[in-house]
Amino acid sequence: QVQLVESGGGSVQAGGSLRLSCAASGRTIYTYAMGWFRQAPGKEREFVATISWSSGSTYYADSVKGRFTISRANAKNAVYLQMNSLKPEDTAVYYCAAGPDRPHITLPYEYRYWGQGTQVTVSS
Repeated sequence: QVQLVESGGGSVQAGGSLRLSCAASGRTIYTYAMGWFRQAPGKEREFVATISWSSGSTYYADSVKGRFTISRANAKNAVYLQMNSLKPEDTAVYYCAAGPDRPHITLPYEYRYWGQGTQVTVSS
């Protein structure tokens, strides 16, 4: 069993930055890949970024590449999403998820465990 708790959301003006955190617990957490997804009102949940807990390899959606950075801190069992140059279209609820440790897994159904989400609002 894996438990995920997100934090760090909030409101920011366009061009600003936020850092999301995901605290993970569970005996087998290091065998998973960790992902960030987001869901805006009336839209489907979309992939943002993923990182392999074992290797540290990362993969990003084109819409956030160069602006967002996913990272992990093994000692803290934490995964982070540093978001820079935020745009109004980044406004969404952001979710942390744990899935199989395979490269480039981007579909929500591939992830088994989910956090409760944290709201990010970017104003113009």
